[in-house]
Amino acid sequence: MTRWTLKAVEKAAPDPSSMAAARRLARPGPWSGTGSTDTLVWGRCQGSGRTPYQVSIDLTGPAYRCSCPSRKFPCKHALALLLLWVDGSGSVADAAEGADFAREWAATRAQRAVDAAEPAKKEVDPEARAKRLAQRMALMDAGMEELSLWLADLVRGGTIAAKRQPLSWWDAAAARLVDAQLPGLAERVRDAGSEVNRRDDWADHLLGELGRWWTAARAWQRRDDLDERGRADLRVYVGWPVPTEEVRAADAVDDHWQVLGAHRSDDGRLQQQRTWLRSIGTAETVVVLDFAARGTSLPAARLVGSVLDATVARYPGSGPRRALFATEPALVSTDAKLPDGVSLDAAHAQLADAWAGNPWTSRIPVVLAGVALTASGVHDPAGAGVPLLAAGDPWRLAALTGGRPTTVFGELEDGGFRPLAVDLDPAGEAR
Repeated sequence: MTRWTLKAVEKAAPDPSSMAAARRLARPGPWSGTGSTDTLVWGRCQGSGRTPYQVSIDLTGPAYRCSCPSRKFPCKHALALLLLWVDGSGSVADAAEGADFAREWAATRAQRAVDAAEPAKKEVDPEARAKRLAQRMALMDAGMEELSLWLADLVRGGTIAAKRQPLSWWDAAAARLVDAQLPGLAERVRDAGSEVNRRDDWADHLLGELGRWWTAARAWQRRDDLDERGRADLRVYVGWPVPTEEVRAADAVDDHWQVLGAHRSDDGRLQQQRTWLRSIGTAETVVVLDFAARGTSLPAARLVGSVLDATVARYPGSGPRRALFATEPALVSTDAKLPDGVSLDAAHAQLADAWAGNPWTSRIPVVLAGVALTASGVHDPAGAGVPLLAAGDPWRLAALTGGRPTTVFGELEDGGFRPLAVDLDPAGEAR
């Protein structure tokens, strides 16, 4: 592995406060037993307790482990150890093999990756499986029929009457969809109840949602007439997951993948992390989704600008396709440039094409070239503009770019653009 740069460590930090705390710890005093190999960095950091914290970093992920109680990944101790390592002053010496605690952790991670890539084959009773599928389909058919009736009643009463309904009304409709094993639709119905009371453009938003729900209900009735891609898109929208074993076995690509950007969200019940990857060989962009229940932690985000050597398995459906790592990614480099970008008009044309292929598409990944970022929006030289969606501090983006034209990667949705990585350097390195 090549030694990281200071910018790569800064990219790995979960927030500025963690990086500031790490800088205060990045001195030899509190550290002992430090070392590094081609793939591991480790050390012990003396904290406020009697026992030093054990810190391990697997550079192939990267992945981080620290015995401190922090729920940030990486924590300040891991960041401080990385700062000592990249400094190259000898505080973290090269070694032939890792410390016991670091090697055991890395071996456990490697074994988990092998187990995940080669799941144990279980004997499946075809008759029992067919019976379970028939039962689920019957529930889903009934749920879709009930949704159609509910939508007809809602439209008959008018959207203004729907706005006056309490949240319990929307929650009750969502609960019936959950019972019908349609969790994706249930989540959208529940969210709509909040959005109509929050948004100024609630009428336009609700009308769009009603159209997508009705389209899903009609498409479900004629699902046997849809092609394989259309059925896959509908399945994703209603919330019927595809087993990961099927994904791994169906469509995997071994390539180098550039990390374009990542975004985390938390609705109070479930945390989600979207990581966008671009194939170096084919230029296809896919998204890897990670989830964590409330009170648990998401995996550490991949470094923006890094290139990973990995086998990526793609879910069926229209682009941008969801994907998962079929093998444990190996870090190749950390300073990849953003690919060439397009104008805002061209990006909106791409979004329209995506909707034409899949009416339930929420967002597409785009690289915009020569655009100016302000606290309120993104603008291109042709005069086109679009509002910014929440993704960190917009004032910081405006300050970092100074209003100058730059290249930015992000997510384009119906309501605006969410910047995830910005080219701030003359060399084109993304942050």
